[in-house]
Amino acid sequence: MSNNTKNSGGKLKKELGLFSGVSLVAGMTIGSGIYYLGSYVLERTNMSMGMALLCWLVGGIISIFGGLCFAELGAEMPVTGGLTTYLSKAYHPMLGFINGFSGFLLTCSGSIAALALAAVTAFKEQFGLSDLVVKLIAIGIIVIFTLINLRGVKFGAYIQNFSMVVRVIPLVLVIVIGIFFGTQTPDLSPSTAFVDGRNPGFIGIVKLIGYATFASLWAYEGWTNLNTVAGEMKKPKRDIPLAIIISMGFITLVYTLFNLAIYRVIPAAEVNELISGGNLYLGTETATRVLGQAGKWIVLIGMTVGIVGTVNGDCLVFPRTYYAMAKGGYFFKGLTKVNEKGVPANAILLSSAMSIILVCFNSLQTLTDWLITVSALINLLAVIAVLIFRVKFPDMERPYKVWGGIPVIILTIIFFVVLLVNNFVSDPITSLKGLIIVAVCVPFYFLFRKLNGGKEYDTDLIDNSEEE
Repeated sequence: MSNNTKNSGGKLKKELGLFSGVSLVAGMTIGSGIYYLGSYVLERTNMSMGMALLCWLVGGIISIFGGLCFAELGAEMPVTGGLTTYLSKAYHPMLGFINGFSGFLLTCSGSIAALALAAVTAFKEQFGLSDLVVKLIAIGIIVIFTLINLRGVKFGAYIQNFSMVVRVIPLVLVIVIGIFFGTQTPDLSPSTAFVDGRNPGFIGIVKLIGYATFASLWAYEGWTNLNTVAGEMKKPKRDIPLAIIISMGFITLVYTLFNLAIYRVIPAAEVNELISGGNLYLGTETATRVLGQAGKWIVLIGMTVGIVGTVNGDCLVFPRTYYAMAKGGYFFKGLTKVNEKGVPANAILLSSAMSIILVCFNSLQTLTDWLITVSALINLLAVIAVLIFRVKFPDMERPYKVWGGIPVIILTIIFFVVLLVNNFVSDPITSLKGLIIVAVCVPFYFLFRKLNGGKEYDTDLIDNSEEE
């Protein structure tokens, strides 16, 4: 019997521990976004530093609450595929498919492509790289991390652990030099967000905070990814909740202090000038002002390692969703193949191939904007699924339940609803465009169900083998 046949029905290996779980969440969350999204948050708060910091805290709290809900899903259902499987079981297989297939077409594959391009673009001016060379190197990065993840989840986790530690160094550097050596005393009163001096009322305050917080959430995006590899964790029922809570609490603290450090170094008027002039990387500017060119390069290299590490995490995590879809009969049957290293080899190869195709586009920004609303909506549905599972499967073992109980779940749902409604009001065109992707996915759902006999995601897909 050939290896291909032998391993086509193999099992994924349980080789991920708590630190690897923390590294995956933190490593796929802390990327290039924190270095420039602070500028967008400031713009949306009318350049109010106090209100901007408040929005970073709110964004972190919402992400932690969402993570707590996800932790319950992951602990009670430690299944490879994560969100796709939860949506299918809670609602309908079509919703799970839309989550996975939209990721394959654009969001997940596009994330890998955009990050690979960003890692090279950071050095474009320093080394005079042409657009063609940037694309070729980006493709090379994707190929390298594809090969790494084909060698097994443990090896990919080692790379993720290393990159997670390295990417934190420039953040800590900016925090330390900014807070302890900065000479500015920023005005942190949230009221400065309302420049006309008039009382905006409760609705006006909520609208402004929601609009700015929505921008910060993209820097926190990543707390949904650990559950995708739950089937490969040694002790998922214990480690999934711990990993999400530890990582998201740490990230919230780092992000808030990072922005405060910037305000301690760069005067408010100059922050306005930098953003107006298109210089959005305020963290790099902070390090350069305090430590000169050495600081600039430390942050640049650390940021690049972080971006590349996120590429590795994406190459590790996203293919598991396609593997789960294929197991349920909603994707190509060949994606269920697990190689001798215990990884879904064909799913990894297809994911990387799609990412390489997307690298060939001149710009991914317009395309990825389409999925902002869909991603937020899917996260909302996942949080609601916690309540649905409690009703549909009351006897399911729940080694972890959301801290704070139903009130915390309801509060999280309200947070996401407010953000979604506010986003539709503030940017209706982009929000509506996201729904086009849903329409595109629907006919493919029926096609794969007809070709491969798609069924509901049963407990058969959950590996309930004893923890090691």
